[in-house]
Amino acid sequence: MPSLQSPMVTLMSIPSPAEGVWHLGPVPIRGYALSIILGIVLAIWIGERRWVARGGRPGEVSDLAIWAVPFGLVGGRLYHVITDWELYFGDGENPITALYVWRGGLGIWGAIALGAVGVWLGARSSDIKLLPLLDAMAPGVLVAQAVGRWGNWFNQELYGRPTDLPWALEIDVAHRPAQYLDVATYHPAFLYECLWNLAAFGLLVWLDRRFRLGHGRVVALYVMLYTSGRAWIENLRIDDVQMDDVLGLRLNVWTSLVLFTLAAAYFVWSARQHPGREEAVRTREPEPDEQAGSGDEPAPRSTADPTA
Repeated sequence: MPSLQSPMVTLMSIPSPAEGVWHLGPVPIRGYALSIILGIVLAIWIGERRWVARGGRPGEVSDLAIWAVPFGLVGGRLYHVITDWELYFGDGENPITALYVWRGGLGIWGAIALGAVGVWLGARSSDIKLLPLLDAMAPGVLVAQAVGRWGNWFNQELYGRPTDLPWALEIDVAHRPAQYLDVATYHPAFLYECLWNLAAFGLLVWLDRRFRLGHGRVVALYVMLYTSGRAWIENLRIDDVQMDDVLGLRLNVWTSLVLFTLAAAYFVWSARQHPGREEAVRTREPEPDEQAGSGDEPAPRSTADPTA
């Protein structure tokens, strides 16, 4: 293999951070955590604007985030620990490290699944229809994923195969796989996924505005767009994963293929059974005395929001 550490590669490659943790006195500030938090904030902001444009009330998405975020974090960590269990419960490993979320390791499908459960629980208590709510929130999740992927850059993890392309990512020796200790640069898989997610966000918002999608079809398209990118990006990765190489493919590739198929089938079924978009976003409108007591007024529908 030719050396990947030529002067050209050194000058043109993407450097990794010298450190991913900074300390304000005794308090550690971690780049991974900051990326996740910023992504969540952006997802809530985008979801809020889209929800109000669909007829929801201001503040409802923020309120539901109190349910969704903790559920999502737990689900994401559970998915990661289950699929990489030997990192925490194998010989010589300390199981308590399964709780060290700041070191990285959040599986997106666990986060989406339990996060949706949190949204469902919150929506039930507020008489909100689940599908239009999820349709409003789905594009913002793509932005959250795009921003959150920069946490992998801070941790120097989840990169791809060795490469000498001008945008190759420099990885310190301490973070390289044992079989590639003499290789300095790799495919920046985190950056590929970030750009893919942002492009998918733009396309999803445009399709929703153009065709007035409803009844869960925005969510289905979100799954289809995300898994389309995840499948090929996953095949670039060289990190060891438990349950890897299932019939020649990584587990996350199989997951993407299955979810894409299910989402596509649901999209077709929903388009035939429920064309158009829901007119009502609530299961029950509040009585006049309930509305007066809460101080909340129904938000007017708007088409001015560019993310609607």
